[in-house]
Amino acid sequence: MDGEISTDELRDLLEADADVRVVDIRDERSFEHSHIPGSENVPFRELSSRIEEFEDADRIVTVCPHGKASIQAAKLIGSYEGSADATVESMEGGLEEYGLKHGLVSESSASDEATAGTESPF
Repeated sequence: MDGEISTDELRDLLEADADVRVVDIRDERSFEHSHIPGSENVPFRELSSRIEEFEDADRIVTVCPHGKASIQAAKLIGSYEGSADATVESMEGGLEEYGLKHGLVSESSASDEATAGTESPF
């Protein structure tokens, strides 16, 4: 693991269309409820069996509700031999902070627009 990245830094990377894979480690239902646009869902319980999916990634950011479990996920991905050349980070503050600042999208929403609010997205 290469450390933590702030929600603002991640948003800047996404807006710049940087080559970054955002890996949301929550369960499928939580991911469908709300997530960072363009992120992918790999539940933590599946991470070790799907770790080879990250072999070609240059930069990986793991995310979870509060930025705690994503540290463990980043450590797991970072320890994998196939991701040795990748930058692997955890998003500090988690999806709660990201959602409050920048908004999240929902699979069930009619549009793909993110909406920021004053309440937690959870």
